[in-house]
Amino acid sequence: MSEQTDQRSGDGGSGPGPSVPRRPPGHGDGNGDENGHGHGRGLGPDVATDPGTRPALPAPHPLGARRLWPRSFADRLTSPLPGVRAMTRMAREGSMRPGAEALRELSRLPYEPGPVPDVDASTVAVTWAGHASWVVRVGGLTVLTDPVWSRRILGTPARVTPVGVPWEELPPVDAVVISHNHYDHLDAPTLRHLPRSTPLFVPAGLAKWCRRRGFTRVTELDWWEGAELPARGGGSVRFDFVPAHHWSKRTLTDTCRSLWGGWVLTDPLGQRVYFAGDTGYGHWFAEIGGRYPDIDLALLPIGAYDPRWMLRPVHTDPEEAVRACEDVGARAMAPMHWGTFLLSGEPPLDPLKRVRAAWEATGRPREELWDLPVGASRVLDRRLTTGG
Repeated sequence: MSEQTDQRSGDGGSGPGPSVPRRPPGHGDGNGDENGHGHGRGLGPDVATDPGTRPALPAPHPLGARRLWPRSFADRLTSPLPGVRAMTRMAREGSMRPGAEALRELSRLPYEPGPVPDVDASTVAVTWAGHASWVVRVGGLTVLTDPVWSRRILGTPARVTPVGVPWEELPPVDAVVISHNHYDHLDAPTLRHLPRSTPLFVPAGLAKWCRRRGFTRVTELDWWEGAELPARGGGSVRFDFVPAHHWSKRTLTDTCRSLWGGWVLTDPLGQRVYFAGDTGYGHWFAEIGGRYPDIDLALLPIGAYDPRWMLRPVHTDPEEAVRACEDVGARAMAPMHWGTFLLSGEPPLDPLKRVRAAWEATGRPREELWDLPVGASRVLDRRLTTGG
């Protein structure tokens, strides 16, 4: 999300759906325009279609290792951060909240809570709890992404849709992945509900924050690094940290002191889920698709994009999110980061309307867009990932 500062330390349709066919090889070649749209610096999204020929990944890092990092990750920024002039313009225009007429849409935001699917270790399922919070069932594990169950977060109005899954109805949580330290993605009150032995996978530079809060199994990774947890049915689930076009800040003095990114989760059968976290559009998507081909599902942000002059570098709009799905070579996309908190100026339902139109414009099957209501779930058909 956009900048939120504080002088404190920082606490403060459902159902399985229709089958989704695999995309044909060569669908999306990583090429782009003069603005960098679609330009990849890596191998391109269609390097391999057979899991047996996938590029080799680096050896996994040990869980919980204490590591030394640079004082700042500002050299990883792909766009300059907003300066005083931009912040002054934003304050003058008052453009970071929807207008009164647009707010009438709030009652129509989709909300269909249901149970988290009870699936076996060979099946991948996702449940959208709202914003960037997902309950991912993979390799028999229950993994939470950027869990925010709080009604309010610092600097933002209260959530406009309830949490999709009551905390007491969650299965036992086996792991948590964090994309970056902004308050709408790293929520200390929510993390307090977890046993302190819960494995946390976090960006480089963020383990200290977690350990200060009592967590004992914190694994921090740099971009393109991975770690593993044992899967329920044997083998391991791999957690790979990948780049994003974003930044980090939680207090007045910690700008870019920790890294930001997304996660690729791979189960023992080779099924892959890509969680993008917070990100603008750019070259990293094609490289992610090249290093991690055959992504089955991409969880991509589509909201908090207006005004574009301010938010383009750090938040994809719906059309860019669809393009990012093409770049990473994912065979299905589930939108997120909209309809939960009012973080920017677009009307609340615009992200959904625009992502549906952008998807239709690609000519891809409608069932490959998993535009879930908050609280809804979807199960990945494993037969489609194995050719069965």
